Amino acid sequence: MENIHNSPTKIDEQHLLYRITKRISQSLELEEILTATVAEVRAFLETDRVMIYQFSADASGQVMAESIYENHLPSLKGLHFPADDIPTAAREMFRTLGQRSIVNIATGQIGWSPVKTDETENFSISEEINYRSVDPCHIAYLKAMGVQSSLVIPILHQESLESNRQLWGLLVSHHAEPWEISESQLQFVQLIVDQLSIAIKQSTLLSYTRQQASREATINQIASLLHQQPTIQLQDALEATVQALEGVGGRLYICASEAQTSEVWTCGEQPTMPEWESSPILEEHPLWQQWIRMGFNRSKVSSHNSLSESESWAIPDLYKEPLFRVLSPAFQATKIRGLLILTIRYCQKFLAVLSIFRNEIDTEILWAGRFESDMKQILPRQSFEIWRELKKGQAQAWTEAERALAEGLKAQFAMAIQQYLLYKEVQDLNINLEKQVQERTSQLQRTLDFSKALERVTDQIRSTLDLRITMFTIVREVRALIKTDRVVIYKLINEQEGEVIVEAVGQDISSVLGIKTPSGCFPNDCANQYREGRFGVIGDIYQANLPACYQEFLESVQVRANLIVPIGDNHQLWGLLIAHECNKPRSWQPEEIDLISQLADQVGMAITQAELYEKTCVAAENEKAKAQQLSQTLEELRQTQTKLIQTEKMSGLGRLVAGIAHEINNPVSFIYGNLAYTREYSENLLNLLDLYQTHYPQPPAEIQEYAESIELDFMVSDLPKIVSSMQIGADRIRQLVLSLRNFSRLDEAQIKAVDLHEGIDNTLMILQHRFRESSNFPEIKVVKNYGDLPKVECYASLLNQVFMNIISNALDSLEDHYNKLKNRNLPTSSYSPKVWIETSIIKEQSPLKDWVKISILDNGLGIAPEHLPHIFDPFFTTKPIGQGTGLGLSISYQIIVDKHQGSLQCISQTENRTEFIISIPIYQS
Repeated sequence: MENIHNSPTKIDEQHLLYRITKRISQSLELEEILTATVAEVRAFLETDRVMIYQFSADASGQVMAESIYENHLPSLKGLHFPADDIPTAAREMFRTLGQRSIVNIATGQIGWSPVKTDETENFSISEEINYRSVDPCHIAYLKAMGVQSSLVIPILHQESLESNRQLWGLLVSHHAEPWEISESQLQFVQLIVDQLSIAIKQSTLLSYTRQQASREATINQIASLLHQQPTIQLQDALEATVQALEGVGGRLYICASEAQTSEVWTCGEQPTMPEWESSPILEEHPLWQQWIRMGFNRSKVSSHNSLSESESWAIPDLYKEPLFRVLSPAFQATKIRGLLILTIRYCQKFLAVLSIFRNEIDTEILWAGRFESDMKQILPRQSFEIWRELKKGQAQAWTEAERALAEGLKAQFAMAIQQYLLYKEVQDLNINLEKQVQERTSQLQRTLDFSKALERVTDQIRSTLDLRITMFTIVREVRALIKTDRVVIYKLINEQEGEVIVEAVGQDISSVLGIKTPSGCFPNDCANQYREGRFGVIGDIYQANLPACYQEFLESVQVRANLIVPIGDNHQLWGLLIAHECNKPRSWQPEEIDLISQLADQVGMAITQAELYEKTCVAAENEKAKAQQLSQTLEELRQTQTKLIQTEKMSGLGRLVAGIAHEINNPVSFIYGNLAYTREYSENLLNLLDLYQTHYPQPPAEIQEYAESIELDFMVSDLPKIVSSMQIGADRIRQLVLSLRNFSRLDEAQIKAVDLHEGIDNTLMILQHRFRESSNFPEIKVVKNYGDLPKVECYASLLNQVFMNIISNALDSLEDHYNKLKNRNLPTSSYSPKVWIETSIIKEQSPLKDWVKISILDNGLGIAPEHLPHIFDPFFTTKPIGQGTGLGLSISYQIIVDKHQGSLQCISQTENRTEFIISIPIYQS
């Protein structure tokens, strides 16, 4: 691809500065500010890369934003650079003098342009650039980055009028070729950097304000949990606190008092006290209890100043804290490394200790090139490839913001715990009163439960058409409501026999599910009684004068009393809803009989609805099965039709291509074989003619006239050219014949290891007439980026057909795009149609499982998003009627996916580009 630099037109610099400043100030988000700045500066300087580099506290730094021109230089965004890359002296000059650095490797010069300062340390821009020889290490460093010239301008930052000016970072411009900057350009970029410094200060202020607002919001959120009535949500507040402080666990230990015992609230990962300790609670360890008795007083507890005046003890690494040596075994089974211990007081009274745990972490830093962090760098690095530095088991320091948040939360916990302790005292006093209220309301609650249970059962029946779920809900609710041992639904088989189909039983009560009544034991008049809607109420089977067979049957299923309600409609008896009391007689209450009667009516309605629903479902399933079978048959027919068309098309195309290649090859071979003799004979004749002219410079007049009439001199000079042209043409025809034969590959119908690049080149050779420039269309350029591919096991002729289909579609898209521009009267001179073909290897764990990837990309018309899901469907085409069959991509998809167990993807942007990605295994076996 060609590199084309379009120089921007000259515009008024004041207007440009205003535009850039306005763009930078449009956002207070730091990332957006930096991104806008590098884009505008690079566009102004017309260099290959402009980036913004921010210093860290340890003097290392990171590229925060960059703008690159057409990938002329590799991206460095997000990469870190060690402190040694920019010497301390250079950083100090950047900070104190605002020194600007201009390096030109071609001349070996480095220019320094300081920003003048007055006594108040206000900067004024200097137009002087002082050059001297650049250090060889500096040159080697830039060359390793691919840079020939650079510009560095410091970005200074001052948080307040009282604070010192700090070196926030650098604005760096790199160019891959020698490049010079004018003093006016330098002054202009310095003005942009000054505006950037202001924007960074505003963004920092916004970030600090947001941090404060977030801290207040967190405190308010946890305060709402702590002060919520009637109960204080200490557990939820503890979990929210751990999350807010980015911990993995926490503990709230409320100290014991005269009226209360100690309490411990925990969440997340916790330490485990060793077996030899007397108590499993961390805070009850003698050392911890000693700290509590001393009130965690800093002068008494710690000599390392880890406990501040605010009585918050921030321990980054508990294994490095001498006072925690005795307690550290409790944490060895965990990854806990850091602790934040807060002492909670209310009116000078020690109430509790809040502990937050934080795990060790694994850190990862992306460095620009490998280096030894524990050694001072002497020579410049030769590579800036990304190096991932991994450090495991690192302790995290508690930040000032986290400690400030913890202090704010501690005050809320103090008030809440005091309220919690007072509430517990009041709660103990009210326990007796609550018991009395519960006893007085139990009777009213039973009545209310009857009503609610009936409503729940009714809603459940209406919400589902599943009869079994409905019946199970009824027996479960009835048994819980009337507090009986067993409730069953008994379905009649005939006038004398039936079976239990659903039951709900209590503990230690045997199941009767599936039991049938013995034949002849069911009283004859009972069926008629239940069919008329009457109930069967038996308080005690031994007092009801039952037939002996029926009484024995009830005894065998542990029934002492039962209540029977018929289930049916219009004198049709479907079954019975029965409640059993198994261990003692029972007097069934009228409200219980009424409740069960209402539920039995609901069961009858549910049975009717469920039977109708079941019939409907069966009919629907039958129709659905028929539709699925028909759809499957149609799909199989379409696939068979597509395969037949593909087979016939490929067979005919192969025979046609092979036949044409054979017929052309014979005469071309004759011509090609005789061209050498023709060249030799013509050269001999010309040499003979030259000898005649040498020895007979004055031929007869007749010979001279004839030589002039045939333009002998022109013929002598043109004849070798004609023979050479014939030689080139014959070579061209032989190459085309070879490409046609390789493309058809009729002798390679089976899987064979082939060179894919040869297949792609043969396809391009066949389609070469479409790449040439014509009167109505510009030349189509092909950009090939072939990887180092091994031979691939595949069906060569089928794969060639895939290449032909996809490349032909790409050419059609390029022509359609060009014609669309012309039809819209849009400029076409800037449009350069291109096709990119790239191949590469996709590495897997085993070389035998490696894949190859072929990408074919064009900058044509693209495919509309609504068409993308259908482009591989048979007979789907976006071309006008008569110009496409809709089979090319469908056949290609089957060849790649079905024949080669690969994948074929399409990525497209409307009126921009289309990319087809072919991925197949290297080894089909």
